[in-house]
Amino acid sequence: MASKPGILTDWPWKPLGSFKYVILAPWAIHGTYSFIAKGESGRDLGYFLIFPFLLARMLHNQIWISLSRYRTAKGNNRIVDRGIEFEQVDRETTWDDQILFNGAIFYIGYMALPQTHNLPLWESIGLIITALLHAGPVEFLYYWFHRALHHHFLYSRYHSHHHSSIVTEPITSVVHPFAEYIVYFMLFTIPLLTTVFTGTASIASFAGYITFIDFMNNLGHCNFELIPKWLFSIFPPLKYLIYTPSFHSLHHTQFRTNYSLFMPLYDYVYGTMDKSTDTLYEASLKRPEESPDVVHLTHLTTPESIYHLRLGFASLASWPHSSKWYLRLLWPVTLFWSVIISGIYGHAFVLERITFKALKLQSWLVPRYNIQYIVQWQREALNTLIEEAILDAEVKGVKVLSLGLLNQGEEMNRNGELYIKRYPQLKIRLVDGSSLAVAVVLNRIPKGTTQVLLRAKLSKVACAIAGALCESGIQVPSQSSMGSPWIFFNVFF
Repeated sequence: MASKPGILTDWPWKPLGSFKYVILAPWAIHGTYSFIAKGESGRDLGYFLIFPFLLARMLHNQIWISLSRYRTAKGNNRIVDRGIEFEQVDRETTWDDQILFNGAIFYIGYMALPQTHNLPLWESIGLIITALLHAGPVEFLYYWFHRALHHHFLYSRYHSHHHSSIVTEPITSVVHPFAEYIVYFMLFTIPLLTTVFTGTASIASFAGYITFIDFMNNLGHCNFELIPKWLFSIFPPLKYLIYTPSFHSLHHTQFRTNYSLFMPLYDYVYGTMDKSTDTLYEASLKRPEESPDVVHLTHLTTPESIYHLRLGFASLASWPHSSKWYLRLLWPVTLFWSVIISGIYGHAFVLERITFKALKLQSWLVPRYNIQYIVQWQREALNTLIEEAILDAEVKGVKVLSLGLLNQGEEMNRNGELYIKRYPQLKIRLVDGSSLAVAVVLNRIPKGTTQVLLRAKLSKVACAIAGALCESGIQVPSQSSMGSPWIFFNVFF
């Protein structure tokens, strides 16, 4: 929220919460019905495709979100070396509001403008006009409007909401107050309405232009550099025509430089180009993958758990894993991703990173599910994946690697003992959670206790607890020699 919210800050459907999508339902149903019920001569492909196009835009943005979070966690080519606050995650969950708004305007425009009916699939002149008008009036007007937003009056009431995100994610690009986004949309409709009124509009020009805007917005707000330097070496003028993630990242850290939309040309012309732009760009490209101090090696649980990863949907990742009714509708997609992840992606990968003062921690994910750990013929392949992750961590200089859940099962690898015996020269310390369980039990025992009866199976954890109790001076006799006083601990592992 801006520091002094102005009028039209909130989006109109905010009171609807998760039910805001119903505002598009009548149009989407009518468009689908018209396409199916009417004959071939009465169908309007453009009207029918509005709703599928909106869904495609959401998928496009989600792909960028997942890619950005994965690359930022790995660390290579990262630009800003800071974490993302929970407040930012909550604030940016409204990123789909602009797609909802666009959809409503497209449907209203279709009803109000007969020129938008039965648009051709392709019109070359319209594509050229759209490109020229974007490079000219749209980029120019955006530059000056953006500079105006940084005046203290507008900044405190509107644009400071967007700049609350110092470390940007792709969806940061579309998180704005409602009034601010209305102006952006008016700028972007200049090429579209021009082609409509000149009779050169087409489905390709509309869809292509909006997709271009989404692509460039997402690209510029990534927190990692991905545009190779050789592009600018082959065609040097390109530096004036296309921005980079590091270019726009400086705008979020310095605030008073790099105002351009997608073309840095106007920052060069009007002297607002940040002097460190080229230095930051080259430094980001050279930045190696991060070497953490601690790694936790986890795995997937159910097929639906892929949606609960931080790489997936933030709205699900922020809650304990539980099945949602709408995820059941996605089962065909879920099964497809399950095959891709477990069948093709054949090694552990970085899931997320956490920095606590000087300590760097990462979670790595073994792309396998609970059921695969149960099947005996899968164990050799799973052990190979875990072993590769351990050796990879060793090469990167990781000091401690914790084996989570089924990755350290007794029947799987004897709590990691298999790898220690196989590689006795390992410098990395493998832990399986036993020490944490021991610490929990020890801290629950009242002070002054002299004897404890431990009822448990003779597992590694049970033996570790008994050993720790004896070292601390507490007697752990056998169950048959019960006396008094006693503290009974029921420990099941």
